Amino acid sequence: MPTLVIASGNPHKVAEISAMLELVELEVLPQPPGLEIEETGATYLENARLKAEAVAQLTGHWALADDSGIEVDALGGAPGIYSARYAPTDHERIHRLLKELDDSLYRGASFRSAMVLADPSGITRAEAEGICRGQILPAAQGHGPGYDSLFYVREAGSSYAQMGPHLKAKLGSRGKAARQLAPQLRRLLELPG
Repeated sequence: MPTLVIASGNPHKVAEISAMLELVELEVLPQPPGLEIEETGATYLENARLKAEAVAQLTGHWALADDSGIEVDALGGAPGIYSARYAPTDHERIHRLLKELDDSLYRGASFRSAMVLADPSGITRAEAEGICRGQILPAAQGHGPGYDSLFYVREAGSSYAQMGPHLKAKLGSRGKAARQLAPQLRRLLELPG
């Protein structure tokens, strides 16, 4: 059974990606503890490449990395690739975002995710991107990591935080990227279809 390392130190991200891969005959592992890869890319894809390639080289296994963020239209796409670094904690990030939006009626936003698969030698072999459109709520609804409780998805009729794993896999940006990447992952790791 092939081994795939999820190149992330974020437990929520590792759990979400692992859940998407449950039905695939793979041994899914988290990246080595304590590993920090600096995200110096200018795009989600560049950051995902950096993480996938570094973890693949380090572990000698296939590695799958995701880089994602929220882009708020009224803020010119901010916080974007700086979503995780917008403030020190989730609570402070949410507070800052709401403060910057203030009472703006223009609350359109996108969750954007890029996924990269690197082979055991650290070479990128497949890439995909997914986008989920929604809007920023005036107050949090539900409990979830990052900006999930503020991001309302019309098709789901709820915030991202209130969506179950099935809806996140179907409508979420990470789920869309994963579906796009799936055929290449199956082919490259020689998995049964």
